[in-house]
Amino acid sequence: MRFDLVTLNLVLAIAESRSITRGAEREHLALAAASKRLSDLETRLGVPLFDRRARGVELTEAGRALVRHIRSLNASLHALESEVVEFSKGVKGHLRIAANVSAISDCLPPDLAAFSQAHPLIRISLDDLSSTEVQAAVAEGRADVGIFVPPVLETRLTHWRYASGQLSVMVPREHPLAARISVTFDDLLDYDIVGHPAGTAAQAQMQQHAASRGRTLNARLQVRGFDAIAQLVEAGLGVAVLPTAAVARFARQFRVRRLELDERWADRDYLLAVKTQDVLPTVVRRFVEALCPAAAESKDNSSAKATT
Repeated sequence: MRFDLVTLNLVLAIAESRSITRGAEREHLALAAASKRLSDLETRLGVPLFDRRARGVELTEAGRALVRHIRSLNASLHALESEVVEFSKGVKGHLRIAANVSAISDCLPPDLAAFSQAHPLIRISLDDLSSTEVQAAVAEGRADVGIFVPPVLETRLTHWRYASGQLSVMVPREHPLAARISVTFDDLLDYDIVGHPAGTAAQAQMQQHAASRGRTLNARLQVRGFDAIAQLVEAGLGVAVLPTAAVARFARQFRVRRLELDERWADRDYLLAVKTQDVLPTVVRRFVEALCPAAAESKDNSSAKATT
């Protein structure tokens, strides 16, 4: 059985407006022509797609099934169109990534370099945002892929575990704690802390753990950017909690020391997320599967289940 997109989109418009008249208007069709298209389609399928009522129309079970497939088809066509447009520009794709600064500092660069080397014609842009901002950017379509630390706040995302990381403490070399190998979070609460901007996952986590101890986080300075934090710590304006890789790097550049943070929450995961959709654009799918092999495995398992 052959379908035409005009009729399928008409069905979708009628379903969403709950009116044959408004659906026809949305698809720029005369009411008589729209009614005939709908009637012919129902005759060919052998089932009614809508229940006609005084106040409009309602989808039947068959209609709901058809609308679900129409939406999936439109998503595939949109992905196809996006990729073809990129080919016309001489570029095989454009990948927009949003990541929190911890991921950029901790684990993303080598993976991004490997992917870029394997796909040299894919143009990549990277935005540094907070974990909350990353999730919003992906959910709203301003980024194709997001990398952040939990909690997951957006219900419109599909996500996978991407990498693990660890937090360490950075103190000035002359600090009273500098002779220690490791410290607890309670130890830090006695000192000023150079914090992250409000709304970042790390800052919210520290405030939460301080509150659970009945203490106040002495975050007298809050700045964006790990380099700025390191310079303020070196100047003796406080201590900081940063990803271990960043602190180890700063310990070679500045007069600071790295101490282990003896807390269970010092170990954390990075998540990779995309907006939930039936079909991912090829460029996005390749990137997701390169960084998260589990994403490809889960897709294969889903396909296997669907065919059994």
